[in-house]
Amino acid sequence: MLRTIEGSTGRLIQLCIGYFFFYVITGITVKYFTGSALSGFPGMKETVFLTYSTIGSNAICLLVVIILGWYHLKSNKILHFGPMSFPQEYLYIIPSGICTAVVIPTTTLMYTLPISVMVAMVIMRASVIVISRFVDAIQIRQNILKKKVYLEENIAVIFALIAAGVNIFWIGEGDFDFIHSVPAVTILGSYILAYTFRIYIMNYYKNTRAIGVKLDNKGFFAIEQIAASVVIITVGTVLFFTPNFFSSNSEQLTLYHRAFTEPKNGWFYAILAGTAFGIVAFFSVFIFMFKGRTATFAGLVNRLTSLVAGTTATLVFAVVYNGKYPREQDWIALIFILIAVGFLTIAERKRTKELMAAQELEQKPKIK
Repeated sequence: MLRTIEGSTGRLIQLCIGYFFFYVITGITVKYFTGSALSGFPGMKETVFLTYSTIGSNAICLLVVIILGWYHLKSNKILHFGPMSFPQEYLYIIPSGICTAVVIPTTTLMYTLPISVMVAMVIMRASVIVISRFVDAIQIRQNILKKKVYLEENIAVIFALIAAGVNIFWIGEGDFDFIHSVPAVTILGSYILAYTFRIYIMNYYKNTRAIGVKLDNKGFFAIEQIAASVVIITVGTVLFFTPNFFSSNSEQLTLYHRAFTEPKNGWFYAILAGTAFGIVAFFSVFIFMFKGRTATFAGLVNRLTSLVAGTTATLVFAVVYNGKYPREQDWIALIFILIAVGFLTIAERKRTKELMAAQELEQKPKIK
């Protein structure tokens, strides 16, 4: 990153800007490609777009980590199993990758529900905020996390959850009833379960670095994404060649199969659109694992950034493509989000001073 040091507020802001920008693109493209053909959109079925966008997302991640050699992980300890040697961290980073393989499709599926981009983001992000606070509580009790969660961080959690509550329970006439939709609850439940294990693992890795061993977030990201891609490709191949093994009457499996055998017009551009979500993954992981911060703080920064991106995506789509504008509850939720950001700003100033006092953070960027 330019002219910022690892663990600094400046570096954090840069990551948030990148995350925000590419998530706006992601939010817009999902609605664009799945919009009605009668309104001039490609009119892809959700499953078809998910297939193409997942290809693009995984492809960009794999290309970067392989070309740049990020998979050479800096490890606490090398394990030996017969003729093989590998970092001990593989034992839990690979399971984290399996969880990522669940998070990727469920995230896109949430956007395909008949709710605004803003509402989908609020529901998912609020869930992860709760998970992050839960993980901190567990790891403090396990003596893995040595830092305390500031009062301001806890207050920010409360306001973030209020923002989520506004959108989840404020159901007007004709609105989608999320709570009583079996597909919606199933998608969200899978997303929450996978993210719970993933956030715990990311913070376990971050908080258990041995003295002198660098926090190698790029290495973690590389191994996790390679594992996720292997799972997605394996499951995708099985589903394609043996669809009747799972269900002979599944509309989703039929659409998935036809995405390859009868490719829709615009399939290449849908794959290209998926690369934006892949780029989001880089910024997302690096924020989650940001040096010297609690899971609560990092989770809030990550999720609140995407929530603001949700409002922006909804506005842009409304202006450019004549979509629906954010509703009253969306704006009210945004107010609570901004209040949460204010408390996070206070917490960040306190944490920076703490890190400097402990000499865990340099005060000036290195000049090369």
